[in-house]
Amino acid sequence: MKADFPARVPVVGTPISVTTVDDLLRLIDNRPADRATVVAFCNVHSVMTARKRSDVADALRGADIAAPDGMPVAWGLRAAGIRDQPRVDGPTFLQRALAYGVDHDWKHFFFGSTPATLAKVVDRARDTVPGISIVGSVSPPFREATGQDISEAAEQITSSGADIVWVGLGMPKQELWMHRVRDRLPGVALLGVGAAFDFIAGTTQRAPGWMQASGLEWLHRFSQEPRRLWRRYLVNNPLYMTLLARDIAVARLSAGRGVEDRA
Repeated sequence: MKADFPARVPVVGTPISVTTVDDLLRLIDNRPADRATVVAFCNVHSVMTARKRSDVADALRGADIAAPDGMPVAWGLRAAGIRDQPRVDGPTFLQRALAYGVDHDWKHFFFGSTPATLAKVVDRARDTVPGISIVGSVSPPFREATGQDISEAAEQITSSGADIVWVGLGMPKQELWMHRVRDRLPGVALLGVGAAFDFIAGTTQRAPGWMQASGLEWLHRFSQEPRRLWRRYLVNNPLYMTLLARDIAVARLSAGRGVEDRA
C-alpha cells in the first residue's frame, strides 16, 4: 500500500511528501479500506521537534503522507529538486476538503480543541458548506491520552460512521495521537490540522495571504502569542534555515564530486 502514496524527500532529516492539494484530495478519496490513512501537515516546528524527539520522528515517518505545511518546508523540497512544489497547509486543505467531500459523500468527524471552539467549528462548517455531513465531534481531555482514552475515541469514531477525522490537538500531540489510534480505524482518514480549528472558529486570526506566500506566517502568529511562541519561532526558525542551507551545500558538493568522478 505504501507504493500508492507519494514519494518523500528528506528535509532537514524528516521525509516530506511530494504532493499537491489536488493530489491529496484524490489520495484520500481512494484511500485503502483495510487500514487508516494518516496525513501529517509538517511545518518548521514539526521538523525541528522530530530532530529532538524520537517518538515524534517515528510518528511522522509512520504517517502515509507528510505534507509541506509551511513555506520553508516547501522551499526544502524545491531545493532538493522539486522545483514547482507548492505549500500544502492544513487549514487551507481543510476548507477545500469540506467542499470537495460534499460531492464524494464524505462523513466528517472533528476531534480536538475546547468545547466552545469545537462548537463554532461545526456551526461554521455547516453554514459555509451546504450539504456537508458532520457525524460527530469530540473535545478530549487536555492531557496526554491514556489507553482508555484511545479506545473510547476509536469507538466513538467507528460508531459515527466517519470517513474523515480532522484532528486539532496541536503539534506534536495530534501526530502522536494519530499514530496510536490508527490501527483501530481501518478505512478512515486521519488528518492533523493544528490551528485550523481556531482559524475556522475565529478565535485566532490567520495571517494575510501575502505573508503566507512569502513564508512570514510565523511572524504574524508570533505577534499574536509572543510569550507562548517565542522559542518556537525565534530559536527553531533560524536553526532550521541554517540546517537547510547546510544540507543544500552538502548536496551540491556531492553532485559536483559526482560530475568530477564521471569525468
